[in-house]
Amino acid sequence: MKQELLEKLTQKQERIIEIRRYLHAHPELSFQEENTAKYITAFYEDKACDVQTNVGGHGIVVTIDSGKPGRTLAIRADFDALPIQEETGLPFASQNFGVMHACGHDGHTAYMLILAETLIEMKDQFTGKVVVLHQPAEETPPGGAIGMIRDGCLDGVDHVLGIHVMSTMPTGEIAYREGAIQTGRASFKVKITGRGGHGSSPHMANDAIVAASEFVIALQTIISRRLNPFDVGSITVGSFDGKGSFNVIKDAVVLEGDVRAMTEATRTLIEKEIRRLLDGLAVMFGITYDLDYENDYPVLVNDVALTEFVAKTLQETAMDEVTTITRCEPQPPSEDFAYYAKERPSCFFYVGAMPADGIFYPHHHPKFDINEASLLIAAKAMGTLVADYTQK
Repeated sequence: MKQELLEKLTQKQERIIEIRRYLHAHPELSFQEENTAKYITAFYEDKACDVQTNVGGHGIVVTIDSGKPGRTLAIRADFDALPIQEETGLPFASQNFGVMHACGHDGHTAYMLILAETLIEMKDQFTGKVVVLHQPAEETPPGGAIGMIRDGCLDGVDHVLGIHVMSTMPTGEIAYREGAIQTGRASFKVKITGRGGHGSSPHMANDAIVAASEFVIALQTIISRRLNPFDVGSITVGSFDGKGSFNVIKDAVVLEGDVRAMTEATRTLIEKEIRRLLDGLAVMFGITYDLDYENDYPVLVNDVALTEFVAKTLQETAMDEVTTITRCEPQPPSEDFAYYAKERPSCFFYVGAMPADGIFYPHHHPKFDINEASLLIAAKAMGTLVADYTQK
């Protein structure tokens, strides 16, 4: 089965690229994904599979049933874009102003559609079921995964696999890692309120900017002085809204920040310390504060046994397009695939997608692009795993 599957996917490479380019030119944000969802649903019309729509919002669940007893494997692809104005200059660049596929989700959907089509054509050759999760809203907390799970997308599922194409990794490379592989995330918004006044009379005011500035600096002592040196965490203040007039003392400023950690214990500790610093700030500067703190994506933890299966299967399968299969370092970004991994043994791994000329831009950059050769590699890698999984 596996060799036939790989040959079929090779023959369909141009269709994968065609779909990717269409999706790239027509991106939608998490709250606007109706047209993309309709495109995906229409793809499955007249195909021998069960299709559920509006799962957890715009999500689509496609069940490919072999009709034979066996395990059920879910394979996931996300399809949302980002609020970024594209600057790639590609002939199929985004036609929606201010919206861009800057993370590769167009490629995820394209390879998954063709892989699913091929699995449907060959379903009499495997056992059990394959469940395809076309997931919306990965980029927008609380993420589309959690909504799909609440709507039952994992009912009856034994294991879950996911792939992310990576512009920062060479095309031809597949990377994996067992255990904690992507950070958990939290975000916060805090309003610090003092008392406004005239710049010439600071003694008659209480400067919120000075207090907020102290807070920004003190935050970094959480990482350097409260975390175990062997733990991983980061705090970034990405927005400091203190705009005003040069001679006016601000009465209030609003800060927004991002927190990342590689364990839930570290994420909990960082939140505790942020709250402690704000309490101290209130005493030290005589200010008040209003904190909105949200823990969203958990740490993504790959199941050890399933990851061993992924690595071994890929290493033992000859794929001309694959040059390296390597155990990688943990990745700093967060991923709502983590919700699937909390519910079922799962593995999330990476397919290199660096452009052929070696000039690449990171994910979420306005000039982000991928090597489209990576899409066939993704389809073959996932197809290989499905084939071996459903034969056991």
